[in-house]
Amino acid sequence: MKKHVLAILLATAVAGGLAACNKGADTAAGGEGKGDVIRIASGSPLSGGQASAGKDFANGALLAVEEINAAGGVDVGGKKYTLQLVSEDDAGDPKTGATVAQKTADDAAIVAVVGHYNSGVTLVASPIYANAGIPSLTVSTNPDVILKAPKLPDGGTAVFRINAHDGKQGPALATFAHSKGVKKLAVLDDATAYGKGLADQVAKKAQELGIDTSLREAASDKTTDFKALLTKAKAAGVDGIMWGGYDDTGAILTKQARELGMTALILMPDTACTDNYIKLAGAAAEGAICSSTSVPLGKLNGGGNFKTNYEKRFAGQTVQAYSPLTYDAVYVLADAIKQAGSTDKAKIAAAIPKVAHSGLTGTMAFDPDGERKDAEIAILEEKGGKFDVIEMVK
Repeated sequence: MKKHVLAILLATAVAGGLAACNKGADTAAGGEGKGDVIRIASGSPLSGGQASAGKDFANGALLAVEEINAAGGVDVGGKKYTLQLVSEDDAGDPKTGATVAQKTADDAAIVAVVGHYNSGVTLVASPIYANAGIPSLTVSTNPDVILKAPKLPDGGTAVFRINAHDGKQGPALATFAHSKGVKKLAVLDDATAYGKGLADQVAKKAQELGIDTSLREAASDKTTDFKALLTKAKAAGVDGIMWGGYDDTGAILTKQARELGMTALILMPDTACTDNYIKLAGAAAEGAICSSTSVPLGKLNGGGNFKTNYEKRFAGQTVQAYSPLTYDAVYVLADAIKQAGSTDKAKIAAAIPKVAHSGLTGTMAFDPDGERKDAEIAILEEKGGKFDVIEMVK
């Protein structure tokens, strides 16, 4: 398993120097987590087909850690601590994610996790974290991430979702399709917890709206040839195609649909609202619709400054959907640590529900179950090589 460790420490308060990002084995550069340091972890796919989104996820957390440290760190009962981020590559794979989670849980110095990206990974990782008393903040959208979430040893909330879930996202996509006059929708998914769960939500709402969803098929998250499924959809006369899956496979599906001469409206979820999808799909992406469980760049509080700082720090990379969320999540953790007045993970976990952080993506606060309050869904359309917001849904 490829492991990535990003460790950022404030060298001195006067110099304000930051150690460089370190990709390596199991240690973190610049202090090894000793002394006045608080360790947090992140987990996302840093390799494989979803690496573009996974790196954006990790970058948001990293940028927040660096900013907090540069501003003097976190005040804990009058004493300043620096944050240290350990960023792990789960490869978007549940088995790898379980290994990463156990490694993280075995590190007694880690007090919280920002992760994971994939619902299937989060569903296996969160019980491991919870058993170790570690709270986690995730972008995974499958409703079961919270509905079936484990509890901490003291009975407290273990998992917090920092964005909207598929119980909102799926109906929003189906409702948009209905507003565009779609009568027959092919609902396809990649058979992952995320993809199937979302596709089920879309199909349910579409049926309620009178849309024919009788063509319901599954592929896999490794599929590279959708032509058999698409040929079947074309023969059935569908005027809409919904893909429950990620950007890499979504791009392949989109290209192959257009190669077959299909003009159906293509709808995809938040994981396809990415630069990587546009890059891979090319001209075929034009007119594709995606939903986002994050807040689009143009609607972020201080989005312009965030974009400038992000692109300066991560040369050659652009802000995508998840970095603003993970950036805010780290600030939530910093606020929770301050409120707890302790570096004890149980006390930090107990403080998270009390935090209402006003950040990039609005006020990040949680209900008693760990769901983010007042989360919105954005509907976007690909035009001229970028996604434009066309609708916001409460």
